[in-house]
Amino acid sequence: MSLLVVGTVAFDQIETPYGKTGKILGGAATYVALAASLLTSDIRMSAVVGGDFPEEYLELFAKRKIDISGIKIVENEQSFFWSGRYHDNMNLRETLTTELNVLAGFNPVLPESYRDSKYVMLGNLTPSIQRAVIGQMKTRPKFICMDTMNFWMDTAWEDLLSVVAMTDMLTVNEEEARQLSGEHSLVLAARKIQAMGPEYVIIKRGEYGALLFCQEQMFHAPAMPLEQVADPTGAGDSFAGGLMGYLAETDNLSFDNIKNGVIFGAALASFSVEEFGTGKLLDITKQDVADRVSDFVRLVRFAI
Repeated sequence: MSLLVVGTVAFDQIETPYGKTGKILGGAATYVALAASLLTSDIRMSAVVGGDFPEEYLELFAKRKIDISGIKIVENEQSFFWSGRYHDNMNLRETLTTELNVLAGFNPVLPESYRDSKYVMLGNLTPSIQRAVIGQMKTRPKFICMDTMNFWMDTAWEDLLSVVAMTDMLTVNEEEARQLSGEHSLVLAARKIQAMGPEYVIIKRGEYGALLFCQEQMFHAPAMPLEQVADPTGAGDSFAGGLMGYLAETDNLSFDNIKNGVIFGAALASFSVEEFGTGKLLDITKQDVADRVSDFVRLVRFAI
């Protein structure tokens, strides 16, 4: 089934205890689409870049059979740029630079061929943009997943709630879940968020994995223990790409299959953090992903 990915395609510059990069390929939509491309083939991207965005990056997407006809190029502007520094424990990061550039005027107009997409992943963007994307679909997509952040809770509360109500799944981290719900307990937080509209809530917990909630059902996916984490920047978006890529490919929205999708998401996230930027996602194969999922099965399997 077709998967529409809407979000940022950008430049990142990253510093961690293990090294520092110059400007490299980044952005939420980039990580989502590249991760999903290892699991499914009909992927469509909607984003905006400036005239400074290298043609080779666009060719890279095309080689992964990602439809880039929805990426708008504004020749006389610069692409979105973010730089950040991670501290020793890799859980805390400091934003050094955020240059919205072309993203400040982003108003996605979906190509006609995108408007029948069955699965939609709304990356972390202004809620009004996320709502506008949903409004351009010919019919209601089969499954809409949305990511958001604290900033929109602080600055666009009513808009945010209106979009949350239109989705099937919301992905947030612990801090975001608590702010959105007003509850400290993640179980109570998930229930309150479900009451806002989405049937499924995923709470991302970094090195502690992810929690999936659906009504009274819960599932925990661990994070893969790794010898070294080089760069956690795209982990959450790689997780979303693995999850949505798996769901689009299997076209099965049972709770058990979404649990499987969460494991595939965790597997893609575990690869993403092993190298800076998108490096690892570009090196691995579908077989590597299958092998990593098998590692997850062995990690959690037990008998009583």
